[in-house]
Amino acid sequence: MATTDTVFVDSIQLPAAISTDCWGRPKPQQVLASVYLHLKPSFLDACGTSDDVTDSVHYGHLTKAVSALVDEKARSGVHYVDVHALIGDVTRAAFELVGESADAVRVVVDLPKQILLASGFSVEVTTPKVGESDASEADKAGETASGIVAATTVVRVKDLVLPVLIGVNPPERLARQRVITNIMFSERPSHTSSAHPEPRQSEIDYPEIVQRLYQLIMDSSYLTLEKLVLELCRACLRATPSFVDTVTVRCEKPSAIAFAHASGVEMTRRREAGL
Repeated sequence: MATTDTVFVDSIQLPAAISTDCWGRPKPQQVLASVYLHLKPSFLDACGTSDDVTDSVHYGHLTKAVSALVDEKARSGVHYVDVHALIGDVTRAAFELVGESADAVRVVVDLPKQILLASGFSVEVTTPKVGESDASEADKAGETASGIVAATTVVRVKDLVLPVLIGVNPPERLARQRVITNIMFSERPSHTSSAHPEPRQSEIDYPEIVQRLYQLIMDSSYLTLEKLVLELCRACLRATPSFVDTVTVRCEKPSAIAFAHASGVEMTRRREAGL
């Protein structure tokens, strides 16, 4: 396994107004940002040997840099149009702090109350830092001097509670039961500047997609989790643009087995095969 060094700060509480809340109102909501600095291999050996924090990346400084940036915009009345705009600011602040020591910056923004009936909604973007050789190739191609890199995006809907008429036993056909559903959307890498990450031109309304899935469930019934999960995978791919390359759906029935927490099925489907 390759040597990896990471410094991170988990769940920084930020006073940011992003798009709209779960009721469609342009109001501030709870925002948690986690920042992961993927450093060059063995970078942390120096601090691990000297036991001197100045030989590392100070996560306190990272937290202050991110918080100060968002606080300043909040005081100025700046309203983020979407999660990607906030992630772009946080990514830029992280790269400015760490300098040449990072190979990539990964930012995860959680909006715990963004989607009704779900315990969480998160957007994760990993942006690699362009190297000198990559920048030279970009210059030859007529791209920006800062280089063009491929940022990967993963969107998660966590613990969505769906009332499903499902099961093969006669009692299960009489009433709906809770199915706990987790969905992961993997977007194809978008090419952007590592110094100035920008959102895609076509943003996806994930809360609207979840609402469509809920309606699909209410209008249907199933005998097996396998059928339900496959239908959800296909519905997710149909409802999203072509740059959503892969969808993973995991469904659990907490009430299926008396002496087990849950039984479940998980499937991953790519766009070319999933429809």
